[in-house]
Amino acid sequence: MNKTKRRIFNTAIRIFSEKGYDNASIEEITATAGVAKGSLYYHFSKKEDIFDLLLKEGIGLLLNNIEIKTKNATTATEKIKAVILIQIKVIVKYEELANVILSQFWGSDPRNIKCKNAVFEYIKVIEEIVKEGIDNGEFYDGDIEAIASGIFGVTCSSLIYRLKRNKDVDVQRVYQGFIDTVVRGISKK
Repeated sequence: MNKTKRRIFNTAIRIFSEKGYDNASIEEITATAGVAKGSLYYHFSKKEDIFDLLLKEGIGLLLNNIEIKTKNATTATEKIKAVILIQIKVIVKYEELANVILSQFWGSDPRNIKCKNAVFEYIKVIEEIVKEGIDNGEFYDGDIEAIASGIFGVTCSSLIYRLKRNKDVDVQRVYQGFIDTVVRGISKK
């Protein structure tokens, strides 16, 4: 992504996070980014294109990191721990991105459905790891979808809550807390 497109993209994320997607205008994005409308329209034909890229980049960041970090893991427990750590790091580092994705998750507009599908695609990766853990006897048997969505939801909501309360997040301490509760809760060992 070139410098101008990146500046427009980052500015849009910040404005979408602060004001909500629907309340953000092209005019405000261009003025805040310090670019002409023509520059925005050169890179994005409409505001929805910025959102689509945001969704692709955000979910892609999670999926790529999980693929890299779980490739050499030998147990489902190691993989779930990697997923939790990645989620924590991504949400802390890209809080505004997480705000936008989670805020657009609700509703039935095409954008909301796109967002749900992207999040569900991500949760499917967690489901595969949970299923592996159940199948090999590492995890207690249970509703795979509920466990996977619970891991995603608990991690996201508790971190967003902390960040919104202007609390500093010690990644390792939060990670250890999730390992002590979430992983221990599903693990047989």
